[in-house]
Amino acid sequence: MKRAGEKSIFFILLAAAAIFSGCGGASVQLKGFYTPSAEADWIKDGQPIDFENGLWFPTDEVEVLTDSEMNKLGEYRGTEFFAEKIDVRPYNRLYTKFGRNKFRFFEKKDMH
Repeated sequence: MKRAGEKSIFFILLAAAAIFSGCGGASVQLKGFYTPSAEADWIKDGQPIDFENGLWFPTDEVEVLTDSEMNKLGEYRGTEFFAEKIDVRPYNRLYTKFGRNKFRFFEKKDMH
């Protein structure tokens, strides 16, 4: 008899864990940023983003980041641009999104 009771308790706990883990997952899911189907031509052409009195040029480097790691700073020529949440002003890099978890980074160039 004791074994049947232990099995019942085990299945009840297992079911409860499944229910609560499902609820928890739904509560932390965040809506992501818009993902364009292709990069803007001006980015492919190497043209900069004009932001905070500086020109930020696209690099050939891409980083894999999640939307939850990014802060949207604005929009430039119809393209959203971002900084990492862990970065502070003055920013080290700006990013544009062009695929799921794919962000191209831009670096500020001194024009003196």
